[in-house]
Amino acid sequence: MTVLDTTLDPRNPGYLQRRGATLERLVRLEAALDQARAGGGEKAVTRHHARGKLLPRERVEMLLDRDSPFLELSPVAAWGTEVPAGAGVVTGLGVVEGVECVLVANDPTVAGGAVNPFALSKIRRAARISSINRLPLVTLVESAAEDAPEAAPGGGIARDLSRLAVERVPTVCVVFGATTGDAAYLPALSDYTIMVRGHSPTITIPLPARQTPTSEKTADQLAEDERDALRLARQCVRRLNWRKRGPGPRTFPPGRPRYAPDDLLTMADVDPATLFDPREVLARILDDSDFDEFKPAQGTALVTGWGELHGYPVAVLANVGAELTPAETQKAVHFIQLANAADTSLLFLRHPGPPGREGQAAPLVHALAKSTVPHLVLLVGGAGMPDGVDEPRFVFSWPVENHDDSAGEKAGEKAGEKNDDGVIDPRDTRTVLGVCLSAVHSAVVEGAGHVGVFRPGKVDL
Repeated sequence: MTVLDTTLDPRNPGYLQRRGATLERLVRLEAALDQARAGGGEKAVTRHHARGKLLPRERVEMLLDRDSPFLELSPVAAWGTEVPAGAGVVTGLGVVEGVECVLVANDPTVAGGAVNPFALSKIRRAARISSINRLPLVTLVESAAEDAPEAAPGGGIARDLSRLAVERVPTVCVVFGATTGDAAYLPALSDYTIMVRGHSPTITIPLPARQTPTSEKTADQLAEDERDALRLARQCVRRLNWRKRGPGPRTFPPGRPRYAPDDLLTMADVDPATLFDPREVLARILDDSDFDEFKPAQGTALVTGWGELHGYPVAVLANVGAELTPAETQKAVHFIQLANAADTSLLFLRHPGPPGREGQAAPLVHALAKSTVPHLVLLVGGAGMPDGVDEPRFVFSWPVENHDDSAGEKAGEKAGEKNDDGVIDPRDTRTVLGVCLSAVHSAVVEGAGHVGVFRPGKVDL
């Protein structure tokens, strides 16, 4: 393999070429985002507004605290399929009355938005994020008139909501209109249900043997209009008296990186045939560009070390694209053990590269599976480390070329089958990871008591 030219000088032709390639992919990604924001098209949106109704992103914006960020998850899922980009549902992380929440908002202008498999996948992923990070779930529900109740009676959402109830994670549902398919479980099984008077007809839940109706009579609160419903939802979240259980930022305000994030555009144009220096990425996302490397002279195909991101401590594991040997495995297992002992979240930077020899990565996979601190993954070009993690809290990727599909479809999350939370602009990496670190600290951040005993030259699991 050749070594990536890391000369980050704008006058360098390689710099400009790689930067331009990434910008082209971001243009295609923005086009997909425009499609998702357009919903069911101009005619459907105009008709919806004419009824005095708000679009899903308008509802989300009115629900959130003023000037607070909203991290939308998988915003262009299903792009490149027969399902419209975005799959007819908006999901993401936002702050309501000072409380970090997971938000789900159906788009009633998109036919089939309540029942297509991509929408179901996004809703279930949102519920899982709510559960594992102990974040209240707020759903803004309304289905397209064309959606049939029996179209997708999978029941997966019902199981997810039941799990949230067991874990005592609160759920709030605002119903703006007809609700069908699996989405009908949201108002029926949420802790708090708010309906708009006269706009929330009977909700029919598909069950194998019978249908259970839900109506305005069962609502906890009735709103006079959509804006009033959102006001009541904010009030409801305020009364939850919800507090984070994890520690806050260790350093506040955090120091900004000393290097420009624009350089990440060049680094994002990753060729699988090159080696990659993750230290250049870390210098542009970590607080004050400060990275304390762990065992820099051992297992050099894997970079490990400590830093802070928006004040939160992180333990970083990043591969360079070379084959992992037993030295990297021992180094990684030792480092994962230390991160768990220090109750510190693990941040993985994955770069495409050849896997290690069969069986030699097993100790690392085992250690990852037993690790209990939050895992966050950034794909800078593809999976380059074992996928033995039980489930990362968040997974994001940069818009890179894919040799099996077009770059646009890759950037648009064509398949939507894995827990990929979206393709992001490399320049937004620090902000996105900062939002995620804050979210994972809503739950207790605690490492496993035992993830493997490290001894020099040997790993016992």
